[in-house]
Amino acid sequence: MNVSFRPHWLLALALPLALIACGNSEPDQRAAFKQFLQTRIIDKPGVHVPQPTGDESKAFGDYAGQYAVITDFNNEMSASIKPFGGLAQKAAVRSLNDVIAHRDDLKTVQSGLNDMGQQLKASKAKADAAHAQLKQPDDLKAVYDQAYDRTVSVPSNTFLEVLPQIDSAMDSTLKVADYVDAHKAQIEMNDPIVKVQDPKVQAELNTLLQDLNTQAKSVQQAQTRLQAVMLGR
Repeated sequence: MNVSFRPHWLLALALPLALIACGNSEPDQRAAFKQFLQTRIIDKPGVHVPQPTGDESKAFGDYAGQYAVITDFNNEMSASIKPFGGLAQKAAVRSLNDVIAHRDDLKTVQSGLNDMGQQLKASKAKADAAHAQLKQPDDLKAVYDQAYDRTVSVPSNTFLEVLPQIDSAMDSTLKVADYVDAHKAQIEMNDPIVKVQDPKVQAELNTLLQDLNTQAKSVQQAQTRLQAVMLGR
């Protein structure tokens, strides 16, 4: 009787060993993940967040969940800043008449930019908290931190620096609009010519317009910096 049961015990013991042999070891998973981060993100200019193939995710093992911290943030960031292009177009003014005609639009743009900034801050805080909780060997941590900085910290921080500059430009634009509305009896606008009857009003309006031009240049420089970060130029 005892002899007949031995093959069953041997089979039961052999199954776990066979299953273990089929999977990649942690060092192999770590090496695959590190290579992906290095070659697909760090070594490329600009911001790249590639989507791993099924085979790549399988090769990463549990580290695939750590990459999700990066992809989840970028999906949220893309959704939150998606309206940016439309808002920027709506905020574009090329003349004093545009400033007056689009005053309400500018207020809408300013509100939209504030909402965008709040959403981005919340997404970054969530990603930073998840990043801080990751358990990683030192060799992987060094590579992952570089990839995280490239795909999360740098683009979000740059964008969050740009938004206040745009907001300041919106403030300056609205000040001009409010001033012109309050002194419309002394200001005659016939694009591109603006005539002001009162020298005091002319001087005050010129000061406001100079400030607006300065703010517009700052925004342009900030947008150029943002583009350089995203494209690696």
